[in-house]
Amino acid sequence: MAIVSHKGWYTARKLPHFDVPHTLQFITFRLGDALPQSVLRELRKKTCRLPADQRARSQRENIEYWLDQGLGCCVLRCSEMAEVLRESLVFHHGRRYELVAWCIMPNHVHVVIEPTYSLPRIVQGWKSYSARWALMHGSKSGLTLPYGQFWMRGYWDRYIRDVRHYQAAVLYVHQNPVKAGLCKRAEDWRWSSAYKGA
Repeated sequence: MAIVSHKGWYTARKLPHFDVPHTLQFITFRLGDALPQSVLRELRKKTCRLPADQRARSQRENIEYWLDQGLGCCVLRCSEMAEVLRESLVFHHGRRYELVAWCIMPNHVHVVIEPTYSLPRIVQGWKSYSARWALMHGSKSGLTLPYGQFWMRGYWDRYIRDVRHYQAAVLYVHQNPVKAGLCKRAEDWRWSSAYKGA
């Protein structure tokens, strides 16, 4: 296997990223149509009036709220599509990363991992594998795919700072379907590492 260098701190699409091996990461990525441009414009207007130190947090909280509203085609509701994405997440577990927690929502995905491989390449692998499958099998599976690009370019990541942050991140990942009204208990959501079903 080729040696892949890690980037450390870098910026892509105006978002800061931290790519360092063995650093726990909380990652979110979404479908291309999960947040309409009208919603994003409104969020930008709302957050630009805030003091600089509050903007990023407010924007993140507002985006999380809108993602949980189930906008867009929500192709990840399809069990075949969700299973392909789950397979993609677990495929390199134990080799390129340790998969700590994950949750596939109808239009976005949350993952907590400890990477040993390049973080941008890990996320790109998940996205490209699942998007290729959707494009090849979507019509025969009856999927309504996002117009334009399948996944939104980029991703949001936050490195885990301490034990409290770790516990909060894992709890957030597992509780997201409950918070969005998709199930009553985290362990009932089939597309999550919290799932306790058969």
